[in-house]
Amino acid sequence: MPFDPAASPLSPSQARVLATLMEKARTVPDSYPMSLNGLLTGCNQKTSRDPVMALSEAQVQEALAALERLALVFENSGYRSPRWEHNFQRGAGVPEQSAVLLGLLMLRGPQTAAELRTNAERWYRFADISSVEAFLDELQQRSADKGGPLAVPLPRSPGTREQRWAHLLCGPVDAGRSNAGVEPVPAGVETLQERIGTLESELASLRATVQWLCQELGITPAPASMPQPGLPAGNGSPGA
Repeated sequence: MPFDPAASPLSPSQARVLATLMEKARTVPDSYPMSLNGLLTGCNQKTSRDPVMALSEAQVQEALAALERLALVFENSGYRSPRWEHNFQRGAGVPEQSAVLLGLLMLRGPQTAAELRTNAERWYRFADISSVEAFLDELQQRSADKGGPLAVPLPRSPGTREQRWAHLLCGPVDAGRSNAGVEPVPAGVETLQERIGTLESELASLRATVQWLCQELGITPAPASMPQPGLPAGNGSPGA
């Protein structure tokens, strides 16, 4: 039977350890599986974390032991020192896209679909916000025979335009507490975030295309700092 958070909810430290393994597997594969020291550093980093934690080595070891009993992590024996891997997708019975969303919610707290799409860029590239929303809906409607729901939409706070989502891996969510301290989102901010994410994806695609064309033609791309043909060096504007 897949992992059931209602029967065995994760503690905050267990969720942080699990999500950190999920993150590093996708963002720094050369350092994965993770050593205890690397995992400790990842759990306590101050960026891309909400809340920021200060776990001890003993707490991380305790969390690993508990997660191993739930078949959500396992120790890789192919190294001289212990290294750890997550087994979340198989243990929870969810696809890659759902695992990414849950990992981000565990690391960064409640987020809107637009925020999740932007924050998932290094983990998995969602085509659009509606794709994110579709997987969130699946997580919310997960049947009891599969372990029950793993995500829930939160009530909109006064002044906010978009609905935020939270994970249920640590048990039921206190909606009032989750919304505490949330500042209203100015109109257009989330639309701007979506546009930025789209532009970043298009830019990465263009760069890859240019690099491929240069390789095919046997030329080296000009550095961005070089003046354009016909323009004087300096501010780069005619007549300067």
